[in-house]
Amino acid sequence: MTVRQTMMLLVALVLSMPGLIHSFNPLFSSRSLTHRDITERAVLRKTAEVCRDIAASKGLDFSLTIDNSLSVEMVQRACSSAGTSTSLLSTIKFVTSIATMYLSNAMVDIEFAPSAEHHFDNETFQRGRDIITKGVSAVKASVRLENFFTGRWTLGQICHTLQDFYSHSNWVELGNKAPYSALIRPDQPLQNLAGPSTPTCRNCIGDNCTNNILPDVLQRGLLTSGYFNAISSTKPEGKCSHGGFLDQTSRKDPVGGINKDRFDSSHGFLHYDAADLAILATMELLEDIRLAAGDRNFTRLMGLSQSPVLCFVIDTTGSMGDDIAEVKRVSSDIIRRRRGTEQEPSEYILVPFNDPDFGPLTRTANADIFIEHINRLTADGGGDAPEMALSGLQLALTAAPPFSEIFLFTDAPAKDVYLKSTVTALIESTKSKVNFMLTSFFFGRRRRRTPQGVAPRAMSRSDVQVYQDLAQASGGQAIQVTKSELSLVTNIIEDSSVSAVVTVFQATRNPGSPDNFTFTVDGLLRNVTVYITGASPLTFSLTSSTGVSQDSSQSSGPLASFTKTGNLHHLSLNADNQTGLWQISISSNNPYSVKVTGQSSVNFIYNLVEELEGAHGDFSLKEGRPLSGGNTSILITVTGSDTVKVTEVTLFDSSGLTEVNGSLQSLGSGNFLVTFSGVPAGEFVLILKGEDSSSTSKSTSSTFQRQASTQIKTTSISVTTQANNTNIEPGTTISIPFTVSTTTGGVIDDSGTGTFTVRVSNDRSYASTSPTSVTILAGSGGKANGTVTLTAPSSAASGTDVTLTIEAENAAATDINYAVLRFSVATKVTDVNPPVCEVVSTSGTCASSSSLCASSQWEFIANLTDGINGTGIESVTIRQGNGTLNISTAVGSGGENITAVAYIATCCSQTVELTAVDSAGNVGTCVGKAATSSRGHTLNISTILWISVLFSVPWEVKENKWESLSHVKDCSFFSGFLSAIAPCTQTFSSGGGGLDVVEMPKAQLKLQPLEAAE
Repeated sequence: MTVRQTMMLLVALVLSMPGLIHSFNPLFSSRSLTHRDITERAVLRKTAEVCRDIAASKGLDFSLTIDNSLSVEMVQRACSSAGTSTSLLSTIKFVTSIATMYLSNAMVDIEFAPSAEHHFDNETFQRGRDIITKGVSAVKASVRLENFFTGRWTLGQICHTLQDFYSHSNWVELGNKAPYSALIRPDQPLQNLAGPSTPTCRNCIGDNCTNNILPDVLQRGLLTSGYFNAISSTKPEGKCSHGGFLDQTSRKDPVGGINKDRFDSSHGFLHYDAADLAILATMELLEDIRLAAGDRNFTRLMGLSQSPVLCFVIDTTGSMGDDIAEVKRVSSDIIRRRRGTEQEPSEYILVPFNDPDFGPLTRTANADIFIEHINRLTADGGGDAPEMALSGLQLALTAAPPFSEIFLFTDAPAKDVYLKSTVTALIESTKSKVNFMLTSFFFGRRRRRTPQGVAPRAMSRSDVQVYQDLAQASGGQAIQVTKSELSLVTNIIEDSSVSAVVTVFQATRNPGSPDNFTFTVDGLLRNVTVYITGASPLTFSLTSSTGVSQDSSQSSGPLASFTKTGNLHHLSLNADNQTGLWQISISSNNPYSVKVTGQSSVNFIYNLVEELEGAHGDFSLKEGRPLSGGNTSILITVTGSDTVKVTEVTLFDSSGLTEVNGSLQSLGSGNFLVTFSGVPAGEFVLILKGEDSSSTSKSTSSTFQRQASTQIKTTSISVTTQANNTNIEPGTTISIPFTVSTTTGGVIDDSGTGTFTVRVSNDRSYASTSPTSVTILAGSGGKANGTVTLTAPSSAASGTDVTLTIEAENAAATDINYAVLRFSVATKVTDVNPPVCEVVSTSGTCASSSSLCASSQWEFIANLTDGINGTGIESVTIRQGNGTLNISTAVGSGGENITAVAYIATCCSQTVELTAVDSAGNVGTCVGKAATSSRGHTLNISTILWISVLFSVPWEVKENKWESLSHVKDCSFFSGFLSAIAPCTQTFSSGGGGLDVVEMPKAQLKLQPLEAAE
C-alpha cells in the first residue's frame, strides 16, 4: 500500500468515527447556530445593506430593518425595483446562490477534515489567514471574469475557515466584541500570538471548562486556539485542546477544550457570542469583496436577480442561415421589450459550434454586447458532417447558473456522442433544462435549400434519440420542425425567459402508449401552459377540475387555445379557468412527453445530501448519483411564500409505475430534509405537494404541486474524489485522487470485483491524464483507486474556472456514476497592499446653511498610488457623493504610477468617499470633506485628511517607522508627536479596537521620533 493510499485510509477511518464534526455544525442543529445559519444571515444582511446604499444613491426609500431576522423574500422584495408592487417575486436564483455558498461551506468538513489550518486548530493562525486571503483573491478574480458560480463556491469554503476562527480560538474569551480584521488583510500583522512554548490552558474541573484558559493569557491578550487530533493525543505541553469526543488531545493534560461549536461544547456558554462574531466577520469579508467588485457585480455574485439567463447554443454551419436569423430576431425582440424592466434577462450566454470547432463562449450582462456577438454569427461550411453539438452544450452547461434553461439549435447529428454521459452528468449536477430545436426535418419529396444554397441535413432516428435522451434527462424538449416552421415554435423561448416560471407536472412515455395524467392548478399560478411533443398520429383531450373537456380537434375552446407545429403541441389555458385537479389524456403509440408550466412565486430547489457518520447526525452535499437500494436524502428549500406547508414529497419513475414516498422533516425557514428508503434502480422525478394557507376564497384551491425538471437516476457504482485544493495556478498541475466502489443495497460491497471504464473530461480542453479503467480486485474491500491530473496553461487568466468530470462505467455499459468538480485558476498574489491616497487639496467653502447649497461648489483633489511594485490601480469609483469625478494618470518621481482624481460637487453633497481597487483586488479608500463657514467666518482648516485603516499608511521619520494607524487605540496616541492635540477627532472605532478614521488639519501634522510616542 502506498503512502497516499494509507493516508486516504486514515482519512476514511476518521470520517467514519463518531463525533466527526469539529466546527460549527455544517447544516442542521436544533438549538445551536450552524455554518448554514451564519452564512445565510451574513449574506442577507450584507445584501440588504448594499441595496439600501443603492436606494440612497438614487434618492429612493429603503425601509427594511436589517438584522438577523431577515428572510430571502424580505430582502429580495426590498431590493426589487418593484418595491411593494404586486408583481410575481421569484427568489429561486437568490436561494440557489445562498445554498451554493453554505453547501460549499459544509464540504470543508469533508474535504479538509484533517487540515488544522482550514479550521484554525493548533494555533495555525498564519496558515489559516493565508487560506482566507488567497481565497478572497480567487473570488475577486472569478467575479472579474463573471464566473459567479465558482466565486460562490470558493467564497463558501473560505467563510468556513473564517467562521471557525471565532469558535476555535480564544478571541471571544479575550473580550473582543468585533471581528479580527487582520484575518482578511494580508498586509496587516497578526499580533499577540501565543508562542509555541507558551502554556495557554489548565485542566477543566470535570465537565466545567469555564475557567480553563490561563489568567495570564487573558491578561496579556494572547491569542491561541485549541489543538485537535482524532488519532493521537500528542500536543505541546500546556496547550489548550479543541475538546469533544473525537479530540484525543483533550484527554491529555490540560484536559478539556475551548471550542464553542455548539451550545453544549466545552465553551458552549459562549457559542452564541462566537456565532454573532462569525456573522459580523463574514459580513466584513463580503464588504471587502463588494468594494472590489462594485455593487452591481456583488449583487450578481449573491444571485439577486428575478429573471433567468438567455442561453443559446447554435450550429453555425452552412445550412443554418434561417436558424441564425431566427435567433437574432427572437433575441432582439426579447431585449427590446424587456430592457430596463425586471423581466430583462439577468445574463446572456452564447456558444457557437460547428466542426471541428466550438466556442468561444460569450457571457455578459450587457444586452448590447450579446446582440453584437449574435450579429457576428454567419452560416458557413460544414457540409453533411456531424457537428460538435455536445462540446458546445458542455461549455454552456458549465457557464450557465444552476437551474438555467438552454436552447440548442442544429440540423445535424452530434459528432461528439462520446460526451453524452458527461453532458448528462452536468445536466444532473446543474439541474439545468436543455431544449433542442431540430430543423433537419422536411415533409415534401425534396429538401428546401436555404438562402445560402445549402440543403438541411437529415438525421437518423438514432441521431435524434441522442438529443431526445438529453432533453428527457433535463426536463427539456426535443422540438422537430422544418426551417420554415422555426419561427412558429420559438415562443417557447419567450415563455421560459420570463421570471418565476415553475414546472407543475412533466412525464414521458418511451415507448409510447395511451395514458391519463393528472395535475393540480392552484390559485398561486398564472399563465398555465401545456406542451406536448410527439410524432403524429397523436391526439389528446383536456379535462378541467369541473369536468369540462376539450379535445385536440378544437384549436380554441372553453379550456384553452392551442397550436401545432412540427411535433410540438402548445396549449395556453384560459385565464379564467377553475383551480383544482385537471386531467390530460394522450393517445399515441409513438414516444411523447407532456409538460405543464406556469408562473408562480412558490417554487423549490433541491440538493442530494448524505449523512455524516457521527454523533451529531449532520449532512453534507453528495457527489454524483444516489445509490440504488439504499436511503436517499434530499435537502429541499421552498421559495416564495411563508404561508405554504409541504405535505408530501415523492419520487416517481419515468414510466409512472414506481412511486417512493419520502419521510419529511421540517428544518424551519422553508427548509425540509426528505429521506427515501430503499430507492430501487431507475430514473425518477421529484414531485412536491403542499397547501397554501393564504388562500381564503372558497373558489381557490389551497393545494399546490411543483415538480423538479431534472431526472434523478440511481446507480450501484460509487465515485468519490479527494481534491485537496480548489485553485490552480497557471502553468501548474494538480492531482485529484478518486475511488470507484461497487455497492449493494446502498452500501459498499466489500467483496465486490470488476473492471470499470474511466472517462475524464473538462470544459476548457486543458491537458489532463487519467487511467482508462480501474479494476476492483478480490480482497480490496470493493474499491479501486486512481488519479487524475489537470494542468492549467500558463496563459490561463486568473479567475478562469474549469469544470472536471470523472465518470466510471461498468463493463456491461449499463451503469454509470460520476463526480463533477470545479476549479478556479488563480494567479499567485504578491501585491497585498491596498492603494494609498494622498490628499492634494480641498478648495471652496460651503455655508453651514443648506438653503443655498446648490449655488456653491467645492473641489477635492488627491493622488492615488499603488506603489512601485504594485499591480496598478484598476478602477476608482465614487462610493459616497453626488459630484463629478475626473481621473488622469501620471508617473511619479520614483517611477510609481499616479492616478490623479479631481472631484467637484455642490455644497448639497459635502463629503466624498472614493474607492480605489488595484489589479490584485486590494481596496483602498479616499475620503474628503468640504470646508464649512459659520456666521461668515471660514474655519482655519486648509485641508481635512481622513486616514482609513484600509490604507495602512506607514509613517516614517528619518530612520524610524511608525506602526499602521489601524493599531491606534484613541486620539491620545497622537499626544507624543502632534504639535496640537485639539484637531484630532475620533470619528469611529474599528472592529479590532483601533482607530479607523482620524480627522486633523494637514498643515498642523508634525511627527516626532518614535521614542517620544512611546
